Amino acid sequence: MASEITNPLSEFRLDGEVAVVTGGAAGLGKAVADAFRAVGARVAIFDPAASGEDGYKVDVADETRVKAAFAEVAARHGRLDVLFNNAGIAIRKSTMDLTLDEWNQVVAVNMTGMFLCAREAARHMLAFGHGGRIVNTASIMGFSGGGLYPNISYQATKGAVVNMTRALAVEWAKQGVRVNGIAPTWIRTALTRVITESPDLVRRIEQMTPMGRLGEPEDIAGAVLFLSTRASALVTGHTLPVDGGFLAQ
Repeated sequence: MASEITNPLSEFRLDGEVAVVTGGAAGLGKAVADAFRAVGARVAIFDPAASGEDGYKVDVADETRVKAAFAEVAARHGRLDVLFNNAGIAIRKSTMDLTLDEWNQVVAVNMTGMFLCAREAARHMLAFGHGGRIVNTASIMGFSGGGLYPNISYQATKGAVVNMTRALAVEWAKQGVRVNGIAPTWIRTALTRVITESPDLVRRIEQMTPMGRLGEPEDIAGAVLFLSTRASALVTGHTLPVDGGFLAQ
């Protein structure tokens, strides 16, 4: 008897699965949380501005709160399948003007917070015995020296996320936890408002980008969904640029 042909779109479903989205109250995180819900997932939002039944007020740089929030989600739902490890901040200053306190703020959220959330998510995924998927938000600035404006702390931490993604993927592969990343271009969110409200900067970004435009949060959701589902079952350790061709140059 011929094997049954499955619907390939079913590989993009998350029915009955539980996903955590950090930085999920707005911007990229909200777009991805909405996408996860649309394909059947139960979604928990970790964000200082989170609200509602599925919202957890979490500063990802606070180890105690991160541990407690993941434990609460695991206890409430009895499983954890996906983490979109997305919370991040930026302080755009020249290197000479950036204070150590400002550097540490960015490192605490973009690098340490990424590590803490990945570690706790994987801990629960492994405890439930079914593995899981983690998608980290890096940036094209994790691969590029930039040049549009100075942003050393952001670029350094996003470069760290790229290699953290590789390292965790290798460490956890045999235990069934896949770890990938996305590297967005400039996306129209609150984080980039100071840029997107400048017509000159927008024109320069458009000129630097082969596809000639900035991104929208919804441009990211499909890439994250792919990396969070069975559709990417043999993919781990990679960071996918979602950048209109910027890094291909």
